[in-house]
Amino acid sequence: MEIIQQILFVGALIATAWYITKRIQHISRAIRLGRPENRTDHADERLKTMLLVAFGQKKMFTNPLVGLMHFVIYAGFLIVNIEVLEIVLDGVLGTHRLFAPFIAPVYPFLIGVFEILAVGVLTVCVVFLCRRFVAKVSRFQPERHREMTRWPRTDAAIILIAEILLMIAFLTWNASDSVLRDRGVGHYAALQGIVPDFLISQYLKPLFSNFSDTALVGYERVAWWFHILGIMAFAVYVTYSKHLHIALGFPNVYFSDLKPKGEIQNMPEITKEVQLSLGLPVTTGTDGAQTDDNGQQPAEVGRFGAKDVQDLKWINLMNAYSCTECGRCTAACPANITGKKLSPRKIMMDTRDRLEEIQQGWKANGYNYKDDKSLLNDYITAEELNACTTCQACVNACPININPLDIILQLRRYRVMEESQAPASWNAMFSNIENNMAPWKFSPSDRFNWADQVNEVK
Repeated sequence: MEIIQQILFVGALIATAWYITKRIQHISRAIRLGRPENRTDHADERLKTMLLVAFGQKKMFTNPLVGLMHFVIYAGFLIVNIEVLEIVLDGVLGTHRLFAPFIAPVYPFLIGVFEILAVGVLTVCVVFLCRRFVAKVSRFQPERHREMTRWPRTDAAIILIAEILLMIAFLTWNASDSVLRDRGVGHYAALQGIVPDFLISQYLKPLFSNFSDTALVGYERVAWWFHILGIMAFAVYVTYSKHLHIALGFPNVYFSDLKPKGEIQNMPEITKEVQLSLGLPVTTGTDGAQTDDNGQQPAEVGRFGAKDVQDLKWINLMNAYSCTECGRCTAACPANITGKKLSPRKIMMDTRDRLEEIQQGWKANGYNYKDDKSLLNDYITAEELNACTTCQACVNACPININPLDIILQLRRYRVMEESQAPASWNAMFSNIENNMAPWKFSPSDRFNWADQVNEVK
């Protein structure tokens, strides 16, 4: 019987690893569709930002209670699953609590910490479910935000319920295991006197007091299998879910833009033309070649701005896969608040949906797959793009440094520079800037006439 369980476990482990590996390859290939950009500078500053923002949840603590809950569910779930290492080795080797005899003095303490965190994760997941479906926090409701369709809401519920069930399985498995140890049943008796009752699960032992030995062994095995297979299924599911940020949140913050939030990156091709027209020296690198704002030599211009995901930068595509769909960007967006169709969260969700559509095409037709769709127009409309005021509120609000504005600007540049689709009021402004060096239709020589009028009043 034991050997059959080992074979089944190893088979499940291999299948999970294979599937996750394939998904990682597809997602990595999709991210690499984006244009190259150097994000390896200032490694020390990037590491510090990652520790503060990604692990420390710095931005979440603008609301201390919510920040604490997010930290518990994020860090707690990761730390609890350190126990998975022992479970995996037990499954492969056919052992039971492999580490217990070797680290007996600290083993109960470690499991106690895991159980405290498990209770924390379970509690916070229940609270988050209530916030979404009982309190109905505004940014999660489809009546207010059209991107919150059935799937995003179902996805969130699946993850929260799965985490609750996994934590319950972990705690009740420990409790049933303790009862079997107390009764001296089978191989469980080998740990009598070595492993005591655990901090939290000892209070669940009365639930199993009326179980027969056979029923108790059956429950212990079911809870053990449910916990580990649930984690394997969770790991696979996450690669399709918004909760992919569990894995991508750290690199996404590490590679985020270190420049001041108000600084908008220029297009080096346009900068060169302006410098030439004004008789200014063209910005060059150390070898005399033209460089962009990051000091990198730009590739040959294919198009101005971006029409589809291939025209965006790779970091934009990583941003899309890292998006938690929390809606803080949209809740902070003044355009959205005033009833306009722009939702920064939808921009990120649409970018990810477009990447997923391309991945499905790869699976069916190979990596040379092309279709006649594009991110612009098929997913994101001109009305959404034109509503953006570039105020950076969405960038500041994101808890993992995602930048929806960068995607908006690149798509808008394509519409203006490639399709000449700027609104009439914008064209008037562009003309004034070109001719008068200001957005207003006044000659530079008349710009300070208002000051003379002020002096006359005095």
